[in-house]
Amino acid sequence: RMTLHSVNPATGLILRSYHETDAAAVEACLVRAAHAQPAFAARDPGSRVAILDRTAELLEARTGEYARLMTLEMGKPIGAAEAEVAKCARVCRWYARHAERLLSDEAVATEASESFVRFEPLGVVLAVMPWNFPFWQVFRFAAPAIAAGNAGLLKHASNVSGCAVAIEAVLRDAGAPESGGAAPVRPM
Repeated sequence: RMTLHSVNPATGLILRSYHETDAAAVEACLVRAAHAQPAFAARDPGSRVAILDRTAELLEARTGEYARLMTLEMGKPIGAAEAEVAKCARVCRWYARHAERLLSDEAVATEASESFVRFEPLGVVLAVMPWNFPFWQVFRFAAPAIAAGNAGLLKHASNVSGCAVAIEAVLRDAGAPESGGAAPVRPM
């Protein structure tokens, strides 16, 4: 297996090393997510958005920790990193407040006695993310996916593996179902 290194771009020093997830482990993670997703989708929408509210609280409480991690792993100025974490908390709260309206059935005028558009979970969604906004890009995907009842798997940029692990931890700490492993997903 290949080893991924988080390297501080300012110093060139290795911050931490991660083993790349092998193909069998990726497959096992996909299977676990596919089996767990229907139960998550069947949960009361209020319990799903409660995860987003709690995630927002945790992001705010851990802003300094996550901002420092972004700064160390990819060189983002600390003020910009703090603003990125705050923006992630805001998107979680926004979807928590608006998910019910966004996911409500929409009546459609047709010749039938009743027609409507229904929004249902897709299942397991793979998110392949870049390094330059290591928290924001993930949360702009994760917040609506969680609200809608989808499972998500993250393949983050290899140079921000610590951010990927931190994001999984904050979602788990907020009550999201266990994903089955914090290691970065093998590039596809």
